[in-house]
Amino acid sequence: MRTASLLLVMLLAKAIALAGHHVALNWWAPVAYFWHDAVVIVLAAALDVLLARRPRLAWTAYAVAVLYVAINIPVMRVLSTPLTWAMWRAAGGALSDSIFYYLTGWNALLFLVVLITAGIAPVMFRRVQARPFITACVVVAVLGPFAEHRVETFGLGRNAWTALVTTSIPRGFSRQPVDWRAIGFDRAYQRDLTRFQGAAAGRNVILVSLESTAAQYLGLYGAARDPMPRLSALAQSAIVFDNACAVYPESIKGLYSVLCSTYPAFDTGSEAYAAAPCDSLPEALGGQGYRTGLFHSGRFGYLGMESVIRNRGFDTLADAGDTGGNHQSSFGVDEPSTVARILQWIDATPAGQPFFVSYLPIAGHHPYETPEPGPFPDGTPFGRYLNALRYGDGALGALIDGIAARGLREKTLWIILGDHGEAFGQHDGNYGHTFQLFDENIHVPLMIAAPGLIAGQIRSQQVVSLIDTTPGVLDLLGVGARVRHQGRSLLDPSSRLAFFFADYSLGLLGLRDGDRKLIYEMDSNHAQLFDLVRDPGESHDLSKQQQGRTRWYVENLRAWSAAQRALLRAAR
Repeated sequence: MRTASLLLVMLLAKAIALAGHHVALNWWAPVAYFWHDAVVIVLAAALDVLLARRPRLAWTAYAVAVLYVAINIPVMRVLSTPLTWAMWRAAGGALSDSIFYYLTGWNALLFLVVLITAGIAPVMFRRVQARPFITACVVVAVLGPFAEHRVETFGLGRNAWTALVTTSIPRGFSRQPVDWRAIGFDRAYQRDLTRFQGAAAGRNVILVSLESTAAQYLGLYGAARDPMPRLSALAQSAIVFDNACAVYPESIKGLYSVLCSTYPAFDTGSEAYAAAPCDSLPEALGGQGYRTGLFHSGRFGYLGMESVIRNRGFDTLADAGDTGGNHQSSFGVDEPSTVARILQWIDATPAGQPFFVSYLPIAGHHPYETPEPGPFPDGTPFGRYLNALRYGDGALGALIDGIAARGLREKTLWIILGDHGEAFGQHDGNYGHTFQLFDENIHVPLMIAAPGLIAGQIRSQQVVSLIDTTPGVLDLLGVGARVRHQGRSLLDPSSRLAFFFADYSLGLLGLRDGDRKLIYEMDSNHAQLFDLVRDPGESHDLSKQQQGRTRWYVENLRAWSAAQRALLRAAR
């Protein structure tokens, strides 16, 4: 009775999860989409047998199983994934505004429907024999792994329990005899910028990491309406990189990749990076006499950010708690308050001493709330997002004006980048930033602005990664490179592969090589290959037509992922 009831509840939850999604239709599809549920039912039946003489404990186990499935209903509807281990770790107080945003009447109704179904089902199934259901579930569970390799479910076959368990076990590969640093196939986008080596020596440096800012939404990258006009104006004296890729679609490990020019590792918590190898940018500049500071409109306690930034060479570290601010949210404080704090710090810098400032705003983060209205219609999440970018752009403009008012305009080097992108359903189920590797998630703005040095805008189509940021800054300042940096200077014309990964839900590895981009799903061994010039929307998979190239890319991705995990383990 309990087993059949739980099966009904899980089938209802799966139907809600699949509603509105593209579902593959072939003979293997039912098995591929439901075998995870079958596994849970078989295990639940075994537990029911063990607890046959302890009915209270058996009913408690049933209630817990049902409640957790119901909790995952709104999560699956919003994010197209059940809660994973990494998602539970991230769901702290800083995200409370985002979580409360989805406590809607419709989600509450669906939650209640599942609970009511769970209460009624045992009465319905009181006289039902469970053996046929269990036998069918055993067959589906056995065939499931074979079906999953034949049907691309994009993780929608998982349920609340299997997603939690499978993501709590570290995923990855063992060492592979492949040189992941090898140059790829495409060399068409090489751009020689070596004439700027050392040209910015002695300049102050301001690094701005824009929160959740995808390149495709900016006027600088062709958007019809520009939410960041001050950024675009500064870009008139800048090198703008058209094909820059974030390493990881989440801020904390992404920041590690920028500051340390080292890739993070798959399925590793942020706390592991306290001892990770790092020749950081602030440490290198501090050795050159720079005063260094990092100012964050959010909170360092979120997701173990302290492990990435502390003991990295910053003289000053200030977050929302240090800044105060006129407007508070669960995620941090208003941007004008942070900018004012930065300018106060600059004013306190001894005369003649160069400074390095890292500014990490939070404008652009979900739920895209701003203290003041913006010019875009705010009836949709995307409209609110654009208004949040516009609000952040105003604060950036205040910082630019503050630097100019202090007579530092032509004495300052600006590095402005997006920490990762933000998705709004361009691909099935892709919302937010942490779960996928499409261009809306990882294609980010990146520019080097130097008024008085760079006359006119220079566009570079060369594929670069955010791990190239620190070597690029040091190259511009004429400071020697560091041996442990895995990135290359942004001024270096040689071709390179840009790697990236996501591990919050599905295990995804990806790379960019010229106009080609590959996304590889580790669990199912499925790969998708796209030509971003002919297919910028990433809708036509070329992996079957170009199997040799696809296989080479996958081998490099597996080798790269294994090497990064080994590197991090060796540092512990």
